[in-house]
Amino acid sequence: MSERPAAAIPGLQVVAIDTPSLGDRSYLVADGGVAVVVDPQRDLDRVLALADELGVRITHVAETHLHNDYVTGGFALARATGAGYLVPARAEVAFERLAVGDGDVVEVGHRLAVQVVATPGHTFHHVAYLLVVDGRRVGALTGGSLLYGSVGRTDLVAADRTRELTHAQYASVRKLAEMLPAEASVYPTHGFGSFCSATRAQVGGSTTIGGEARANPALTWDEERFVTELLAGLDDYPAYYAHMGELNASGPSAPDLTPPRPVDPSELRRRIDAGEWVVDLRARRAFAAGHLPGAVNFGMDGNLATYLGWLMPWGSPLILLGDSPEQVHDAQVELTRIGVDRPTGAATGSPAQWSGGGGLSTFATASFAELAVARREPDVVVLDVRRDREWEESHIKGAVHIPLHQLRGRIGEIPDGELWVHCAGGYRASIAASILDAAGRRVVAVDDEYQSSAVLVGPATTRGEDR
Repeated sequence: MSERPAAAIPGLQVVAIDTPSLGDRSYLVADGGVAVVVDPQRDLDRVLALADELGVRITHVAETHLHNDYVTGGFALARATGAGYLVPARAEVAFERLAVGDGDVVEVGHRLAVQVVATPGHTFHHVAYLLVVDGRRVGALTGGSLLYGSVGRTDLVAADRTRELTHAQYASVRKLAEMLPAEASVYPTHGFGSFCSATRAQVGGSTTIGGEARANPALTWDEERFVTELLAGLDDYPAYYAHMGELNASGPSAPDLTPPRPVDPSELRRRIDAGEWVVDLRARRAFAAGHLPGAVNFGMDGNLATYLGWLMPWGSPLILLGDSPEQVHDAQVELTRIGVDRPTGAATGSPAQWSGGGGLSTFATASFAELAVARREPDVVVLDVRRDREWEESHIKGAVHIPLHQLRGRIGEIPDGELWVHCAGGYRASIAASILDAAGRRVVAVDDEYQSSAVLVGPATTRGEDR
């Protein structure tokens, strides 16, 4: 958590609550003894602990939109604290809320108010909340509208109306820029690695309206160029996004984080043999060195929820394997953020314990320098599992390209031979290698930074991201 400036207003605190694994931020805005929380994640303990630390009472919880990339904690937080729950009036929901629309002003403290501004584009009903202190507009909580150097993507809610929403996004950002002074701070929810960002956004730091006016395409390009280039740059996004809007419209409860039911080696074997998802949470090199045959690796050292939620069919049975109960608990927290609430079971300890004395599987890990040598062998196949945009920017000549999220359905397209699998930094390559290993292929996972592959492809135009 880190405090962000709000045009240096004495007594006003804007504290960001980061969720790096999903690339999002929530915010607690406090003035005196009261606070409003904007776009909270589902693990509410972080928010409640922060409010206690600051000695403030949460009087309002606000949503900029029904999120597409995570299950909100807003409904549960409002119920737990008795706060008023602000939700855009145009959003269709199944619960009582304070419906807000363009021009509404909600008093939070004796000095602080939030002014609602309709900012359609990321969704049809999207709003931003202007921070107003003593009548002065000092910042904006912009959700998925104005991001750091980018905007929210416009293709998540209605594919046939994406162009319309893109024009609306352009107008919304310009509307915000016109309503706020140059020194006003900008506080987006998305854009820190989230796939809700239309283009690669600036990841850290802070920004102001004046800074965005100099750098943001929505404020520096003409409308036709903005629309054309944004639409051309839209890439794939996680499959679980399709379920988030419906869950958020239903008023999701706080998650159940009680430990999953323990499973023994015989049940693990039955589950794997039945084609179910048995996920090893350990770090990728530990997994490669020895793992339960048929298990797949989505380590806690990377973006577990994003990639497991993308690859695993929605609602599938799921068993978690971890070093410790704490590791399994941490995975549960991550997964509840995308609506995967109750694993079928779990086992902790070591692969030897999980196998019940049976044999373990292994595969090698390597660097790009080692791949450069290995490619001289005739049976080596290089498999690139990065996304299409990353491949188009730079790739290894002669490599086979199958994005990770398509891999399970396209294994039959991969040529025979020893597979050297790579991505941008190693995390996705480990997932892919575990899937291929479970399918009986000979694999080597390249656990290295793609920029190190200059010897193979020349300087890369960009490193890409293992988000």
